[in-house]
Amino acid sequence: MKLVYVFDAYCGWSYGFAPTMTELVRRHPELDVEVISGGLFTGDRRVPIRDFGYVQGANAKITELTGVTFGTGYERIIADGSFVMDSEDAARGIAALRHVAPDRIVELAAALQQAFYADGLSLSDPDTYRAVAEAAGLEADRVVAEFAATASTASARKDFTRAAALDVHSFPTLIAINGQRRLPVAVGHATADEIDRRLDALADAS
Repeated sequence: MKLVYVFDAYCGWSYGFAPTMTELVRRHPELDVEVISGGLFTGDRRVPIRDFGYVQGANAKITELTGVTFGTGYERIIADGSFVMDSEDAARGIAALRHVAPDRIVELAAALQQAFYADGLSLSDPDTYRAVAEAAGLEADRVVAEFAATASTASARKDFTRAAALDVHSFPTLIAINGQRRLPVAVGHATADEIDRRLDALADAS
């Protein structure tokens, strides 16, 4: 069995789901986990954050359901309103981190979201990837170089295509694949215990 995690680094619900993913990886080190960027804010959805009037209400709901908190750096971005979330840049960053440390990508994806939602750092800024890499003990220069490389742009776009091929249009979505069976085990929000029960049912049905 393997898990395919489709998320967006600029998605607040994906941020709320990060602790669940962290716990699942802790519980199931034997499972292969593929992390794919979904491309939430691309094309004409790349607009100032003030245009998304529902953000603060959604964030309150995310905190209520998941317990994650939003930091003062992020709150300053919301108050200013001019920041533009670019999911292709974020996906390039995920591709860079995935290339440098594939076995730690769930952890690193969570760290990247923490950089934005706690510290208010732009996921379009190479310095953000330097900070995340240094905190994780990775070779920061290599991560920054990978972020700038054309291969990361190609990888980001492949992620978007793969998410569409999986028929994922809501983030986060966690899919379990067991042989020929493919089953979404979480969409939007779920606890690790709930997902474990669904994984057990999938294994029993095979």
